[in-house]
Amino acid sequence: IIVSDQVETADLSERPFRVITSSGKRYETEALIIATGAQARWLGLPSEERFRGFGVSACATCDGIFFIRKHVVVVGGGNTAAEEALFLSKYASKVTLVHRGASLRAEKILQQRLFNDTKIEVVWEHVVDEVLGNEEPALSVEGIRLRHARTGAVQNLPADGLFVAIGHSPSVRVFGDQLRQKPGGYIWVEPGSTRTSVPGVFAAGDVSDDVYRQAVTAAGLGCMAAIEAERFLAHPHS
Repeated sequence: IIVSDQVETADLSERPFRVITSSGKRYETEALIIATGAQARWLGLPSEERFRGFGVSACATCDGIFFIRKHVVVVGGGNTAAEEALFLSKYASKVTLVHRGASLRAEKILQQRLFNDTKIEVVWEHVVDEVLGNEEPALSVEGIRLRHARTGAVQNLPADGLFVAIGHSPSVRVFGDQLRQKPGGYIWVEPGSTRTSVPGVFAAGDVSDDVYRQAVTAAGLGCMAAIEAERFLAHPHS
């Protein structure tokens, strides 16, 4: 049964677990699989929203292929930004990494690979102020407006695309503090399993995976969660 509704609250304090939706319906279950995913964090610019899907993206593995021999900008300073920039350098003619700080937060090995890549240039101490582009004949990015984080000086950087890589936010609001979480708010699961800190509750996909975040790995974790939930229902006290 597929129900088109939105979960508003979940009570995991005892079995059966109780879930209440926005339409007021209440569901009770002896086993629960959480697969609510994670959302990319965005800059919050109106122009970013306007060009999202038309040159603005948060997924290099999804959209990098569309920027062959083009100039793209990546914004961020952590592991995600470094990995996105390195991936995009396989396709793009040039990758500009924009970071608001004077040093990256990414792991040293990623930084070394980044600095050794001749296609990648880092612009330090700048933030993205606006996405510049055309609306006719079709939406397309043509540049990025940068502002110096300390002096406030503004400059326009010609570019064909913008990749926002400032992290993800797992969708865990409805569960509050009922489940153990990892740094960043991702649901903790036992190593090699989808079992959470609450027996009978399982987590699969991007809501618990802060490393791979790919559709194929999420599908595999979903399969694992289904098998483990079935085994739990067959032997709930084992």
